[in-house]
Amino acid sequence: MARLPYLEPDQVAPEYRDMLKRNTNLHKLLVNSPDMARAFNGIGNFIRFKSKLDPRLRELAILQVGWMEKSEYEFTHHVKIGKEFGVTDEDIQGLMAETDGKPSKLEPLARAILKGAREMVRNLAMSDATFAEIKQHLGNEEMTDLVLTIAFYCAVVRVLATMQIDNEPYYKEVLTQYPLS
Repeated sequence: MARLPYLEPDQVAPEYRDMLKRNTNLHKLLVNSPDMARAFNGIGNFIRFKSKLDPRLRELAILQVGWMEKSEYEFTHHVKIGKEFGVTDEDIQGLMAETDGKPSKLEPLARAILKGAREMVRNLAMSDATFAEIKQHLGNEEMTDLVLTIAFYCAVVRVLATMQIDNEPYYKEVLTQYPLS
């Protein structure tokens, strides 16, 4: 059970109701601090809709963070979001294999991005070698977007865990195919 209340639109000032359009527990809780929620949503919306990073690769990086941190909410939401941006079941199986140190059919850039995300989760920073490998394929803007995306979702999973935000049943369905245990 969440540590703060989930607010409905009628409990929020009219100028903040737009932040509840997605109708997720994360947004319903964050709107307890509406200006902070607006800033949070701004970063999330930039990542999803304006980043120059390839959307499939972005979603794979986010999924890697969710998988590594065993964040049910983050992982299941981004399996569904990722599929809207070209992530396939084979990609997710590849992510799981790569995480376990096993070979996958993922292309080299996707494998390197997943490795970079794992390094940032485990070691705080991406290694020089992994950064250089990814940088061979991405420009400076894409590289910046990638690092900030991974860092942002490292923060998001900590917010979800600390606030004990409940996962919605619709998203829990993902766990039958991809259990986090």
